[in-house]
Amino acid sequence: MASVSLSSFCLSWKPSSLFIDSVSTDRSRFNSSSSGFRSIKKRLDNRICVCSAASVVFRNLDANDFQHPLDKQNTLLLRAIPGLNYIGRALLGSVTEQVMLLENIGTSVLVAQNQLCDLHKLMVEAAEILDIEAPDLYIRQNPVPNAYTLAISGKKPFVVVHTSLVELLTRKELQAVLAHELGHLKCDHGVWLTLATFLHLGHTLYLKFLNLIRVLSQQLFRWLRAAELTCDRAALLVAQDPKVVISVLMKLAGGCPSLSDQLNVDAFLEQARSYEKAASSPLGWYIRNAQTRQLSHPLPVLRAREIDDWSRSQEYKSLMRSATQLNSVSKGLALFQGYTEVEISSNSLNR
Repeated sequence: MASVSLSSFCLSWKPSSLFIDSVSTDRSRFNSSSSGFRSIKKRLDNRICVCSAASVVFRNLDANDFQHPLDKQNTLLLRAIPGLNYIGRALLGSVTEQVMLLENIGTSVLVAQNQLCDLHKLMVEAAEILDIEAPDLYIRQNPVPNAYTLAISGKKPFVVVHTSLVELLTRKELQAVLAHELGHLKCDHGVWLTLATFLHLGHTLYLKFLNLIRVLSQQLFRWLRAAELTCDRAALLVAQDPKVVISVLMKLAGGCPSLSDQLNVDAFLEQARSYEKAASSPLGWYIRNAQTRQLSHPLPVLRAREIDDWSRSQEYKSLMRSATQLNSVSKGLALFQGYTEVEISSNSLNR
């Protein structure tokens, strides 16, 4: 059976009629000039393609190593619902599968070693750090800064990034977004993302089952928000600097290319603390929950605070310390092996 993972780095969406996150059949935007693609290609191709050799690579990384507690908790709750996993895998038949695949592949530019090589290297490096196979990466013309993942069983998953997001973010920030999308693949979020997508359509399409759909949607949306926190952690594991991830969230909340040099991460974190304080009263807690229960993503200020807190945690520090030690051992062994091979080769020549 086919299962689709549809994840988005956008701030959030609420249920609305016939709306599937970032996947759209609207062709009007594709009739515009291709100058956006030319601008992106010129910017990226003219950069020096440098991989961060100093980055810590996580060998044998498991999703449980960085999964958010709320993600684990809500995943267990979903798995406890009889038949829900099967429904998620059965929702998409071969026709729908092909429609979604062709919709994305046919309207985007495939990134490769000979096409936007800098973006290709960012993806390959992020995948290596997270110990996962790199999916295909596509760039799509769209004025809304966003990125999303599609994973169809039996087919190679792919990530789509909008041109406006490339224009908005720095190189490191863009890699953090790619890492966030890789986090969904690493954690195998596909089945539940499929259900969430179809159930928010169900508010309009399946009115006679509305009560059941509403209950399932609320549980799935709780899981969705928790899953986003997990994938923000994946972004931090690759960026290895919380300010990079927080800067992405800040720019998605209220950034634009012309103002990016004036944005202040520390001020945004202070804003997050102010929000927490305002929402800490009983009335504030009620209002916050009423405002966020139908959101697919946590509020950007809350995501910023969460990733800042995790970057200071013993869990994150332990992951980094273990990976650093393992990297040092691997480099030492590689160096020793290199010397040994040179010595053997030299001895062979002297015989």
